[in-house]
Amino acid sequence: MAEIKTGPSDAEPDTGSHVKGIAEGNAPGNYEKQNGHKRDGRVTSERSTGVNSSAANPIDPSMPNLPPA
Repeated sequence: MAEIKTGPSDAEPDTGSHVKGIAEGNAPGNYEKQNGHKRDGRVTSERSTGVNSSAANPIDPSMPNLPPA
């Protein structure tokens, strides 16, 4: 197997990956920018399926909306 040449590393192995001041994850209160998240904490299939998300909702309105894991 060929050896791959790499340059010097930009960070130490024990450096943290989070940058201060950047919101991480699903920040509460940011529902306008997060498709599929509702204010009461529930989620819809739109959270997990970005393409044609309306087709991923239940066919019958009485069925529960269970997004993919």
